[in-house]
Amino acid sequence: MDDSVKLQIKKIVGNANYFDSDEDRLCYSYDGTPIYQQLPEAVVFPQDQEQISELFKLANSVPFNIVPRGAGTGLSGGSIPVENSIVIVLTKWNRILEIDSGNLTAWVEPGVITGHFQKEVEKRGLFYPPDPGSLNVCTIGGNVANNAGGLRGLKYGVTKNYVLGAEMILPDGTLLKTGGKNLKDVAGYNLRDFIVGSEGTIGIITKVLLKLIPAPLLSVTILAYFDKLIDSAKAVSGIISSHLTPAMMEFLDNTTINCVEDFTGIGLPRNSAAMLLIEFDGRGSAVSEDAESAVNILKKNNASVVKTATDIKESNSLKSARRSAFSALARRRPTTILEDATVPRSELPVIMEKINEAAVKYGVVFGNFGHAGDGNLHPTCLTDERDKQEINNAHRAFEFIFNETIKLGGTITGEHGTGLAKKQFLEQVAGIPGIEMMKKIKAVIDPGNILNPGKIFSISPRCEGSLPLNREQIGNFKG
Repeated sequence: MDDSVKLQIKKIVGNANYFDSDEDRLCYSYDGTPIYQQLPEAVVFPQDQEQISELFKLANSVPFNIVPRGAGTGLSGGSIPVENSIVIVLTKWNRILEIDSGNLTAWVEPGVITGHFQKEVEKRGLFYPPDPGSLNVCTIGGNVANNAGGLRGLKYGVTKNYVLGAEMILPDGTLLKTGGKNLKDVAGYNLRDFIVGSEGTIGIITKVLLKLIPAPLLSVTILAYFDKLIDSAKAVSGIISSHLTPAMMEFLDNTTINCVEDFTGIGLPRNSAAMLLIEFDGRGSAVSEDAESAVNILKKNNASVVKTATDIKESNSLKSARRSAFSALARRRPTTILEDATVPRSELPVIMEKINEAAVKYGVVFGNFGHAGDGNLHPTCLTDERDKQEINNAHRAFEFIFNETIKLGGTITGEHGTGLAKKQFLEQVAGIPGIEMMKKIKAVIDPGNILNPGKIFSISPRCEGSLPLNREQIGNFKG
């Protein structure tokens, strides 16, 4: 990027909000996805919508690429810079603008931390259910961009179920406003749902209107251990087929149990093949009745131990341990590749077996955990990116898992997004007509292809040339 262009960018956002030192560029050259990395030309923190609009207009005229970023916790490579790009960081847009208890809604800026927002609405007796594993660091804007899920997705749904409206700066610099506080609104195309899950490829979100619900008054947390992996999968299927709907039903395999125990020391049994963490919540006697029914199903499916949390402190401790699964696994090996295979819930026992088959076939180690109740598993490969053969084996194992997932009627991502990491599999899920429609939509909204190019799919040779380097290619960089 020419120095004169950098001066124009600096003029738009101000010297205090522009960074292009080697250290600053390195800090924003990667996200939570291993392997991929690319240095941006500069990192900017725009202060208002007008500055974002001006940056878009400049990018179209020069041109250069723009990559939006929140906290950088994404696991599909969606916020990794591309060639000739600047990173627009929105973490300072962190105000809760309004909590409207009368309409059960809230206006927030995209940089609001998800966990912080939950605590604020809970002070008013309200509830915001989406709860990604990284909720204490990830942002609402990133959640919306990737349609994030979380532990409570089984009963309450995912981010898209709680977005009522949004404001977004489009790539030509114009401001799009869509949605509102009306519970019913079918005027025109549903642009709101189009924005959710767009992964920063069609605009930059600057405000979000979220739906809130009354907080549940009761909860029962159940912990079950199994000596056989297949029994835990059958227990999940048994609970679902019995028409019970827990708020969460989480799964950890033996590798993950041991890593979490190393990390937390809360007393998980290291010899168990699998663990299920189940919670029922609500406002009446049905909570206890459903929990009792689930306990009976767990025992019928050979659970070696079933116990119920005695108080809220124990319940929170168990849920915190589950949320730490990724961090705990990441301590085992230098590189941790966490993926996001999702199948119809009836196929859960099959995909668990296929993940184990992939580990044996390609000689890699997997820790497996995830949202068993909605069929969304996170096979996590514990490897070392410095070992080319081992990394190659890991990629082949994931390719096997995704192909088997698709054969079962599943999908390549339930909540992490497509980004860079899984775009090569998208055609198998969406089909050629689906891919072509996505490309046409992108081309109309962003004809210059300046916004987060090369993510989800590639449009032109320019995008392909903009793909990030892997960390081996950039590894000798020193700030």
